[in-house]
Amino acid sequence: MIIEAVLAGGSWVTVFLSFCLLSLFSTLLVQRGKFLHDLRNVPYPTALPIIGNAYQLNCTQEEFFQKLIKWAYKFGDIYLVWVGLRPFIFLYKVEAVQPLLSSSIHIDKSLEYQYLKPWLGTGLVTSNGEKWHFRRKLLTPTFHSGLLETYLKTAKEETNVLISCLRNEVDKWFDIVPFAKRAALDIICDTAMGYKLNSQRNCEVCYVNAVNKIASIVQMRFTNVWLTFDSIFKLTKTGHEHDESIRIIQKFVNKVIAKRKAEWKLQCDDNFNDSTKKRRALLDLLLEMSHNGTVLSDEDICEEVNTFMYAGHDTLSTSISWALYALGRHPKYQEKILKEYNDVLGTDEITLENIQKLTWLDACIKEQWRLYPVAPLIARQIYKPIEIMGNQIPPGSTVLVNSYLLHRDDRYFPEPHVYRPERFLSDGPKLPPYAFIPFSAGSRNCIGWKFATLVIKVAILSLIKAFHVEALDKEDQLRFISELVLVNANGIRLKITPREREDSSSVS
Repeated sequence: MIIEAVLAGGSWVTVFLSFCLLSLFSTLLVQRGKFLHDLRNVPYPTALPIIGNAYQLNCTQEEFFQKLIKWAYKFGDIYLVWVGLRPFIFLYKVEAVQPLLSSSIHIDKSLEYQYLKPWLGTGLVTSNGEKWHFRRKLLTPTFHSGLLETYLKTAKEETNVLISCLRNEVDKWFDIVPFAKRAALDIICDTAMGYKLNSQRNCEVCYVNAVNKIASIVQMRFTNVWLTFDSIFKLTKTGHEHDESIRIIQKFVNKVIAKRKAEWKLQCDDNFNDSTKKRRALLDLLLEMSHNGTVLSDEDICEEVNTFMYAGHDTLSTSISWALYALGRHPKYQEKILKEYNDVLGTDEITLENIQKLTWLDACIKEQWRLYPVAPLIARQIYKPIEIMGNQIPPGSTVLVNSYLLHRDDRYFPEPHVYRPERFLSDGPKLPPYAFIPFSAGSRNCIGWKFATLVIKVAILSLIKAFHVEALDKEDQLRFISELVLVNANGIRLKITPREREDSSSVS
């Protein structure tokens, strides 16, 4: 009788557990059904069960970018790509982009940004929620005009070093990208940490090589779905190179922070707020804010320094390279910039205020950002429903703005593939909000866009004063790769010829 009772009890347990599992499965099935129903009107390429379109993404990064463009023309104003069971929804019309980027709710970066966390931690680029809001509010004053004047001095100095290095490349074809990267790293290292890296003079600096390596690896993981899982990635040769690069970067940054912190303590008699030392680097400001670790810990400071280094050097080097390419393809605009410089400023020293008077310089840089956007894809993770172009996008979706296509909307940019800086002169047509977003838009736009714009203007003006620039590849020969920034598979090949006046090279 006892055994029968136990068995009977056991059968009820089995029935109960089975019912619970069936209920859970039914609930998940209903949720999945609703998820798919919400997306029913968003077209997508032919997908396979379970893996979705992953098989079509097992291609080179150049082919990946080409597919994004081809699918946009095929499917219309919005489409999605299934990566496994996850939908990646692509937007490239103002009407679709504005609801997303203007939102104060949908500000979380996509899940793929986790690949940056071993390097950047949860700094301004990778953090979300309250931490992001706190850091953004804390760091915004560090880009005030007084500090930008200090950064201007660094930009001039390092650009003149770049000009000196480029004199060895005169009258031959060369790739400008590695030169621009080293110059950008030197500018960012000085403005972020107050440290003279001198990578332009010494190309074998371990930190420089580590930054280039880790950036390349992270970019590869963004588009290679087979390296999504850390457990697999860490077993690969690339995974070992990733970890070694992280070690080198952390060792270098920690050394600089420790040295700077010791200097601060000596200067301030253990009270940062009483410092009489002239502050010039982001690190100095972060140390002042730290209040002995109660507001920002050493780890927090390291996160933001690394974030500024990463975001800054890629943005600057890519923009400088593409701007020179565009001007090299359209040399008449080099002359327009120089004529305006001579007419408006003459021998005056370049300042934060008067560089804004150079309207042709500004227009040429903006048109280059339109054609060759720094960040071709801007990704957001959706945690609450959002309506986009009549579609109720459900939580669990990843939405991406394709700014390369957004900037080529012929409704706002007639002949969109033509380089025409006149579009951005003061008498040009007025653009609707979110039609042109070189630094993203909304609350999560780039915090350092004024700094980046200043440095790029100084660099371009200085370089075309020193050299006449030609670009080798025609527009239809470009092979775009959508990494964290927009790059050309063959690099950006230029030829430079010295201007007649030798004293025209430096920007004062």
